[in-house]
Amino acid sequence: MKLLHRWPVLAGVLVVLSGGWAVGDPAAPPTREVHWLEGNTGLAFSAGSTWGVAWPQGTVQKGATFALHDAAGKAVPMQSWPTAYWPDGSVKWTANAVATSTATAGPLQLATGPSVAPATPLTVTENADTIAVDTGVIQCRLAKSGTTLIESITRGGKTLATGGQLVCRTSSTPDLDAAGDITHENYLGKIAAVTVEQKGPIRAVIKITGKHAGANGRTWLPFVVRLYFYAGGESVRVMHSIVFDGDQNKDFISGLGLRFSVPLPDELYNRHVRFAGADNGVWAEAVRGLTGLQTDPGAPVRAAQFAGQPVPPLDTWKPAVPTHLKYIPAWGDFTLAQLSSDAFEIRKRTNPGNTWIHSATGSRAAGLGYVGGTSGGMAFGIRNFWQSYPAQLDIRHAAAASAEVTAWLWSPDARPMDLRGYHDDLGMTTFATENEGAAMTYEDYEPGFAYATGIARTSEFTLWALPATPSNSDVAALADTLRTSPQLACRPQDYKDAEVFGGAIWNVIDRSNPIAAHLEDQLDFLIDFYEKQIDQRHWYGFWYYGNIMHRYDPNRHVWRYDIGGYAWDNSEQGVDIWLSYAFLRSGRADIFRLAENMIRHTGEVDVYHLGRFAGLGSRHNVVPWGDGSKQLRISTAENLRIIYYLTADERIGDLMREELHADVTAGQVPVERKVSVKMSTVTGK
Repeated sequence: MKLLHRWPVLAGVLVVLSGGWAVGDPAAPPTREVHWLEGNTGLAFSAGSTWGVAWPQGTVQKGATFALHDAAGKAVPMQSWPTAYWPDGSVKWTANAVATSTATAGPLQLATGPSVAPATPLTVTENADTIAVDTGVIQCRLAKSGTTLIESITRGGKTLATGGQLVCRTSSTPDLDAAGDITHENYLGKIAAVTVEQKGPIRAVIKITGKHAGANGRTWLPFVVRLYFYAGGESVRVMHSIVFDGDQNKDFISGLGLRFSVPLPDELYNRHVRFAGADNGVWAEAVRGLTGLQTDPGAPVRAAQFAGQPVPPLDTWKPAVPTHLKYIPAWGDFTLAQLSSDAFEIRKRTNPGNTWIHSATGSRAAGLGYVGGTSGGMAFGIRNFWQSYPAQLDIRHAAAASAEVTAWLWSPDARPMDLRGYHDDLGMTTFATENEGAAMTYEDYEPGFAYATGIARTSEFTLWALPATPSNSDVAALADTLRTSPQLACRPQDYKDAEVFGGAIWNVIDRSNPIAAHLEDQLDFLIDFYEKQIDQRHWYGFWYYGNIMHRYDPNRHVWRYDIGGYAWDNSEQGVDIWLSYAFLRSGRADIFRLAENMIRHTGEVDVYHLGRFAGLGSRHNVVPWGDGSKQLRISTAENLRIIYYLTADERIGDLMREELHADVTAGQVPVERKVSVKMSTVTGK
């Protein structure tokens, strides 16, 4: 197999985080029509959206401002900044941010022109110790040191969340049936640096970096957290990235997540817990339930509590109930655990001294919860919850003055994370035996190369500060927003007309003649096939979601998931690039989401971000980081750049910039596979 070298380049990228542009002589740029990929889905509870727009060379000069209008011609406040330039200095790509509170269903029209400020601009205030962000609806106070990232979130003068921390737990073994005692260590994310990357007027981005620190004195597991705010928004989007820098044979993560507290001033019967299940189902209960009792408080009381509304005054209840409330158990702890891609469980208990009670089960939970009272509370969720199992949502102490919420990216109820290789050396102790092994399983085994130190994972949380307990329909709408974050995009022809990404060699969907139609049908078939295979074959899991398999086994009728040189594809066949171009050509929302999820995986898990192999990626293997061949074609920024410019996602930008020095690593690590003459002596070919 010939080794292809795709050197990582940023192709003239210049990311500008702040500052103005020098004014040039403007040309006559085209107008861009933008639309929501999935229509109106999720708009009600989305804070905002950021998207990229391509401009033909020479049409948008530095210093240009942009105006966005709805279908009726009304100006929509928007924030824009350049992300790339053409060789002549004109603007090639802009990133644009809009608050969904001011945006309409679309389509929207974007062109150069005077920008419009929001009625209430988002503000960021920074001092030596803290950063305060005010969206006009919520106020968030962030720390610049210590282990508390989010000090508080308030709305309408009420504090709805405090003490936001990153938590990590490790176990001494991944084997739950191991002999002897299993020990645990707990860690909190400790801030090293805080950077204001953007500060309005529409969008603010706060970047927090650090490592997890334990009481044992150890500091490890680097993190990058970005908090996103939009003017008029009631939520905070949290992008959470970790880089595994531990020892895969000793460091077994048994819990990883985000924790915060929610003050609960309401009466126990006016406190509520909500979980979004599968297919917009909602699990809704009160901390102290008033339904189903032997002594009925009355239909108005039951109806109000069930709806999450304040119950009528006590003197309107049926006699005896108000004075005997102490006999109704108050439920303090609640858990939704998704330990596989196809099953979740909800359970609750009154307190840690008593047993858990099974409440409900289902298939694929949306990953959204709520705890609070009729005077306000917090909704919280993990995007791609069931797809990235094992995940879990915990609510503790809901019957106390303050509840503790933990959104677990890795569930403490699951087996600890095990990043070890899947086999020993199998007797491959010489180059000759390594070649013999490669001839059998197509795996490039190299001693000491199948390790996970340096791989990364990015996850997404959303936190909503709500003024009251949401209705069941609102919980379902919140879940829709969590599952499918609203995304704006241009028409395929607009990307084509801008001649970006080799625009002269690709075209939009073309069915103008039988041959072209046949080719388009084949391309659609392949995309639809892989889309179905993801679900049919359950290509899910924290370290696997977004990846696909490399080769099929026609005898077992499975993909070669356990054959070393096949299994997970890891960008080997350019699928991430293919899907990105397929979206440019078609504008299909489902293809965009496939590409987005794949880029999240291949740019993080399949690539080393620190250590000996920093900047290189791993060839396909049973475990994504397991192959002995570390290559630039897996890690190249070419895989990431289309989705980066379409979304202006800062984390993807980080990954692209990491590749600027990957050539240094490539010069120090042999990247050729065990092929050519040496292997031909084994295979006879």
